[in-house]
Amino acid sequence: MPRPLVMGNGNLLITMDRDLSIRDFYWPYVGMLNHLSGHLARIGVWVDGQFFWLSDPAWTKSTEYVENTLVSNATATHAGLKLSLIINDCVLHREDILLRRIRVSNELDRKRECRVFFTHNFHIAETDIGDTAFYNPYQDAIIHYKRDNYFLLGAMSAQGGLLEYATGIKGFGGAEGTWRDAEDGRLSMNPVAQGSVDSTFSVRADLLPSAASEIHAWVCAGKSLGELTRIYNHIHDNGFDTLMRETTNYWIAWSNKETDRLAILPESIRKVFRRSLLTIRSNIDNRGAIIAANDSDIMQTARAHYSYMWPRDGALVSAALDRLGYQDITRKFFLFCRDILPKDRAALLHKYSADGSLGATWHPWTVDGYNETPFQEDSTALVIWALWMHYNRYQDLEFIESVYDEFILPCADFMDMYRDPNTGLPLPSYDLWEERRGVHAYTCGTVYGALIAAANISDVFDDGKGDTYRVAADEIRKGMETYLWNESEQRFARMLTPASWEKRMGGDAQYEYDMTMDSAISGVWSFGAFPVDHPMVEKTIRALISRLWVKTEVGGVARYENDYYFRVSDDIHNIPGNPWFICTMWTAKWYISHAQNRKELMTAMELLLWAANHASTSGIFSEQLHPLTGEQLSVSPLTWSHAEFISATLDYLDRYSQLGE
Repeated sequence: MPRPLVMGNGNLLITMDRDLSIRDFYWPYVGMLNHLSGHLARIGVWVDGQFFWLSDPAWTKSTEYVENTLVSNATATHAGLKLSLIINDCVLHREDILLRRIRVSNELDRKRECRVFFTHNFHIAETDIGDTAFYNPYQDAIIHYKRDNYFLLGAMSAQGGLLEYATGIKGFGGAEGTWRDAEDGRLSMNPVAQGSVDSTFSVRADLLPSAASEIHAWVCAGKSLGELTRIYNHIHDNGFDTLMRETTNYWIAWSNKETDRLAILPESIRKVFRRSLLTIRSNIDNRGAIIAANDSDIMQTARAHYSYMWPRDGALVSAALDRLGYQDITRKFFLFCRDILPKDRAALLHKYSADGSLGATWHPWTVDGYNETPFQEDSTALVIWALWMHYNRYQDLEFIESVYDEFILPCADFMDMYRDPNTGLPLPSYDLWEERRGVHAYTCGTVYGALIAAANISDVFDDGKGDTYRVAADEIRKGMETYLWNESEQRFARMLTPASWEKRMGGDAQYEYDMTMDSAISGVWSFGAFPVDHPMVEKTIRALISRLWVKTEVGGVARYENDYYFRVSDDIHNIPGNPWFICTMWTAKWYISHAQNRKELMTAMELLLWAANHASTSGIFSEQLHPLTGEQLSVSPLTWSHAEFISATLDYLDRYSQLGE
C-alpha cells in the first residue's frame, strides 16, 4: 500500500498508509532501522459500546497535509457512529518526537463517552526477539526498548492521561496481541511483557452534544531511559501546541523557494513542487545519505527494500536541491560519498545503508568464470557531475577542496582509465536499471559529463589535469557517435555488449547492438555529450517517445520496451511497460530544451501537469503507475521521482524566461 503521508526530521522518519496506520518507524537513521517494518501502529475508537479500528472500511478517510508542511491533516468519518476525527501528526524538526493531535467531533445532540485506543506493534531493530514493553507510572507512559533503542508512548485528554493499558505477547504461541484485547473497549492492565510483544493504551474523551474534544499523544525516541526522560520533559516544558506550531512554521519557511517564479505555473504544479521538496527532505538522513524510498510494503515481493542510498539517485536529488539553495544538505551528501569511496577502486558500489555500510546487492562478483568488482559507473560519474553543479553555483572553494584529492581526482582518473582504447568508450559496467552489464548509452553520457565536470574543477586548482579529462571526454563523445549510433535504425543503441570476456578489456573487441527502446538513452544529450537539437539526438528521442508512450487513458512514458517490473499487461504494442514519473519527466526536459518559443513549451507543460495530476491526493509520487487504472505501483514515495519533477519544473521556468515572448 502506498505511503501517502511521510513525516521526519533527518533522524526519525514516520510513514503512514491510507488507513492512517503508522507502517514504518525509522530511527536513528532515515532508512535504518525500521522498528515497525510494515507492522501496524494504529488507532481505534470505542463509543456507545461499539469499537472500530480506523482501518475498518466503515470509516471514510482522507490523507492530506497542512499545506507546505510535513504536518498531516487527515480525517476519518464514521457515519454509523456519528463521529469524525481530524488527525494532525508531525515529527518535531529538532527533537526525535512524534506528536499526534486528534480532534474528536460528536455529531449527536447528546453527551457521549469516547475512548481512543493506540496500539504499537514494534519489532525493535527489525526483529521481535528480546523486546520489552512496560508501563512506567512515573511518566504515565508505555515504554518499549531493546539494547539502545527506547520508545516512550503517552497521551492526554481533558479527562487525564492513560485510561487503561496492556502489554502482552504477540505473534507467538497463538497470541494475537493486545490490539485484540482492545476490541471490547477495555484493557487488561498487564504492566510488563518481554519477548515478542506489543502494547495498547486508551485515552478517554468526554464529548458534549455536537461538540469536539482533543487528545494529545506522543512517541519519543532515545538511546536510554534517561534520554527519554529529557525528551518527555521537553514536551511538557514547552507545551504540545507550541511545539506543533513551531514545527509547522519551520516547514512552511523551509519549503518557501522560487515563489515568484512558480507563480506563472498552474496551482497543481506549484503545490506538488513544494510537496516534492518536503518529501525529499523527509527521505534524507542528517548525516548525508539520500535514501531512495522507505515504503516497506515492497518487501511483499522480496525480502528486500529501497531504504538505501543509491549514489545515482542521491546525485540527481542533490543537483535539484542545489538549484534551490539547499547547500548544507548537499554538502553532507558529497562528504558521505567521499567517505564511502572504496580504497582499492575509485568507483562507488551498488548501494549503501544510511550509516555508510555496503547495502545488499544482486550483482555477481564473478562473470563467465572471471572475477569482477560489480559497479554502475554512472553512479560515480553523476556524483562528480553534481559536484561541479554545486561548485558552479556556490563557488565554495574550501568545500570543493575537501573532496578534490580524495574523491574527484581518483574517480576522474578511474573513469579516464576504465575505457576501451579502440572505441574510447567506457568499459562494461551495470546499467542504471541495475539489470545488464555492458557499454550503455546512459553511462557513456554520464561519464562524458563527469569528465567535463572534473576538468572544470581541475581548472580551478590549475593542476594540469583538465586537458587530460577533456581529451578523454571528447574520445567518449566520438566513440558514441561512431559505435553507439546505429545507421540502419537511425538511432542510438541502448547498449553495446562485448562478444567475449577476453575482449571486454579492449583489443579488437566486436560489440553487439542492443537496440531495445529505453528511455535512459536520453542520457546521450542530458549531460552535455550532444546538443539537444543534434540530428542523432532528435531522431533517437522522437523514436523513443513514439514507442514508449503508454497508449491508454493513463499515458506517460515507460521505462523501456517490454519492461517486466510490476508488469500488468502483455499488450506490449500499446503498453510497452508501466509509466514511470522519472521517464516522463526526462521526456519533458527534452521538449523544454528543444523548444524555440514559448508555444513549443506547451508539450512539456502537459507532461508536468500529467505528473501533478497523477500524484496522490497528498502530493506523493510513486515509482510507476498502473497503465490501465493509474494506481500507484511499487514504492511510494520515491525520492528520485520527486527530484526529477523539481528539476523538470525548474528547467521549464529557466527556458520560459530565456525565450521571452
